[in-house]
Amino acid sequence: MDIRTIEWKNNGIKIIDQTKLPGELKYMHIKDLKSLFRAIKELKVRGAPALGAAAALGVYLGAKGSGAKNFGEFSRGLHKAAGYIASSRPTARNLFWGIERMCGVALRNKHKPISAIKRLLFKEAQKLIEEDRLACRRIGRYGAKLIKDKDAILTICNAGILATIDYGTALGVIYKAKQSGKRIKVYACETRPLLQGARLTTWELKKKGIDVTLICDNMAATLMQQGKIDKVIAGADRIAADGDTANKIGTYNLAVLSHYHKIPFYIAAPHSTFDLTIKTGRDIPIEERKAGEVTGLFFKRPITAKGIKVFNPAFDVTAHNLITAIITDKGIIRPPYKRNIRRMIKISV
Repeated sequence: MDIRTIEWKNNGIKIIDQTKLPGELKYMHIKDLKSLFRAIKELKVRGAPALGAAAALGVYLGAKGSGAKNFGEFSRGLHKAAGYIASSRPTARNLFWGIERMCGVALRNKHKPISAIKRLLFKEAQKLIEEDRLACRRIGRYGAKLIKDKDAILTICNAGILATIDYGTALGVIYKAKQSGKRIKVYACETRPLLQGARLTTWELKKKGIDVTLICDNMAATLMQQGKIDKVIAGADRIAADGDTANKIGTYNLAVLSHYHKIPFYIAAPHSTFDLTIKTGRDIPIEERKAGEVTGLFFKRPITAKGIKVFNPAFDVTAHNLITAIITDKGIIRPPYKRNIRRMIKISV
C-alpha cells in the first residue's frame, strides 16, 4: 500500500479524510486555515507526526497569502495563524513542534524580503515532512530488532501510515519486522470511543498483508492471561522528560496489564514527540472531547439514555516505570529515562 497521509499538492494541503475509513479512501484538498482547523479538530487528519506536518504546512498556508510589506506586519500575521492552529488540539507535541520550527525559520530570516521568507517556510515544511519519513523508518529498524519470529503483538489506536506521513511508528516496527522475514501476528484493540484501531489499524494492516485480529478494548487482559501476547507496542502523543507518556486513552490500561503479566511494553515515537520542558506526565495537557463521541457516534441510534453525563478524555498518561523501552529514531531508550532521554534526545527549533 503506497499512500501518503498528508502532503502539499495543487497549491494546498492534501490529506486522507480518516473519518471515511475503512469504507472509503477519500482525499481532501485544504486551501484555507479554517478548513485545516476543522480537519484537525474532527480527526480527519490525526496522529502526532501527521499533526506536526499539518501544522507546518498550515503555517505556510497562512503565510503564503500574506500581503505584508514589512517583517513586523508579516510576523503578526504568521503568529496569528500559528496560534489558531495551536488551539485545535492541546496534547500532541508534534503539532506545536511543527509550529515552533516554522516560526523559528521566519524569525531567523527576518532581514530578508518577505517573498524569500515565504520560500524558506515552504522549504522548511517540506524538510519536516521528509524528516518524518526517514525517522519512522529508523524507528522501524531499531524496533524490529526487539521482535522475534512468530511474536504476537498487541497495539492500540493507530500509530501507522495514517498517523504519520507514509510509514508509522508502532506499526512501522511491525512492518520492518515482517520485511525482514519474521512472521508476526497482531491483535488490534478497537480503541473506543472513535474506533481508530478497528477502523484504521485493521484496514492498514490488512492492506499490508499482516495477520491481524480485532479485539474489544476490554479483552486484552484475557489474551494476556491466556499467554497469547508476547509484546505490546503503542505510539505516543507527548513524552515528558522523565519518560511519562501520553497516548490514546486505554494505553495506560495496557501498560498496567503488561506489567502484571510480565509482558514487554514498548512506546514507539520520533524525537519530535519528546517535550523536555515538561518534567512529568502530570503536566501534560489532556484533551477532553465531546460527549456525543461516546453516546452515539458510529451507531445508528443513541446507546445511552438522554442526558447521561460523560467523561471523555482523548488520552491518558503511562508512567515511565511501566515502560520497558522507548523506540525512537535516535535509538532505543531504556531506564533510567530521565538521564538517558537527555543523552539521546536533542531537539532544536
